Amino acid sequence: MNLVESKDGIQRFTFEHNRDYQQVQFKFLDAVESMDPNNFVVLLQLNPYHIDSLLQLSDVCRIQEDQETARDLIERALYSFECAFHPVFSLTSGTCRLDYCRPENRAFYLVLFKHMIFLEKRGCPRTALEYCKLILSLDPDNDPLCMLLIFDFLCLRCREYTTLIRLYEEWEVHRNLSQLPNFSFSVALSYYHLSQQEDISPVENQQLKQKSNVLLQNALIMFPGALMPLLDLCTVQPDAVVSSHAFFGPSSQIGQPPALSELVSLYVGRCHSLWKEAGLMLWLEENVRKVLKRVDSHDPYLEDCQNKRKQRYQSAPRNIHRHVLMSEIKEATATLPLEVTTQPGMGFDPLPPLDSIVSYIRPERYYLNALKFSALYDTGRIHSLKCPPHYKQSVYLFKVQKWSVWILWNL
Repeated sequence: MNLVESKDGIQRFTFEHNRDYQQVQFKFLDAVESMDPNNFVVLLQLNPYHIDSLLQLSDVCRIQEDQETARDLIERALYSFECAFHPVFSLTSGTCRLDYCRPENRAFYLVLFKHMIFLEKRGCPRTALEYCKLILSLDPDNDPLCMLLIFDFLCLRCREYTTLIRLYEEWEVHRNLSQLPNFSFSVALSYYHLSQQEDISPVENQQLKQKSNVLLQNALIMFPGALMPLLDLCTVQPDAVVSSHAFFGPSSQIGQPPALSELVSLYVGRCHSLWKEAGLMLWLEENVRKVLKRVDSHDPYLEDCQNKRKQRYQSAPRNIHRHVLMSEIKEATATLPLEVTTQPGMGFDPLPPLDSIVSYIRPERYYLNALKFSALYDTGRIHSLKCPPHYKQSVYLFKVQKWSVWILWNL
């Protein structure tokens, strides 16, 4: 790791590959092209701390349900990065930046993300939240892995309600977080949980409960397509009045713009378990009925939200697609557009940025391409000889036991 720039209290770093590491990286790319996971094992036997090989083999182990080995490989990659840290690089200062456009830096983001996911699944949401903050601090303006889509989930999992509310209040002005379904519902949920605490006064309890009701109703009006999938995953049968109402009916999901469907599906698929706590469904049902009353009374806020949905969610940025791919939530991956799902992708670099900064390139492989084919025994002649026009080639014909061998030699 090298220090690139230090300006206005912000320090920008980058990882660099030395010549020996570049040679290993070229071998890794050959292993990827071979489509044989055993080649990663062989490569790691010779180079046990090669980052991309560890990432790729971890994915293979995870797919084969060997979770322990997959976690160990990610932790080894994390240790490899830690050994390369610059002396002034700090994980806790919040002032260190890494450019995701550089391939050498991207692996650090991916290792941190995968480690965070493993931590959450192992029942360590508080530690996972700190890793989420770390990834977000490396590039808070661009947020290349779109950590804001999981930040709320981790806060609710570890009951850091005030942390979530504080981020929402401080970033809403310049990041418009209320337009993300996960923040709209999760902030309302945070206020509800705060209102249920026993160490607050009745007046404060009433204020928090009222705030949570308003926010939840606004979220339901803004994202009506989230209610039915959420109830379905929670195995809750909706009331006949709700299920038959046009506002929450099938048209609310079918009429969603593609990007909004992706965001809603991601939130529902990831956070539906948070709504299974006691008392939440009663609170949700109460506010759904209030929303229907506002709909029937033609509240002007409904038209405002409808216009926003039509204008703001036509296409999702690349970092959201990248986050959905890495999260592997089936409800969300099913909504990815064709231009994403039809792209060839690798686990060590999902959806690379279109403006990647390449510091070194893979050299062209010089090879000897030999083709054998038979000729007529009686004449020893070859009927046709065609060379690819984009190669300069010398063609040599040899007679070996009545066979003609065509050797193409790249000049």
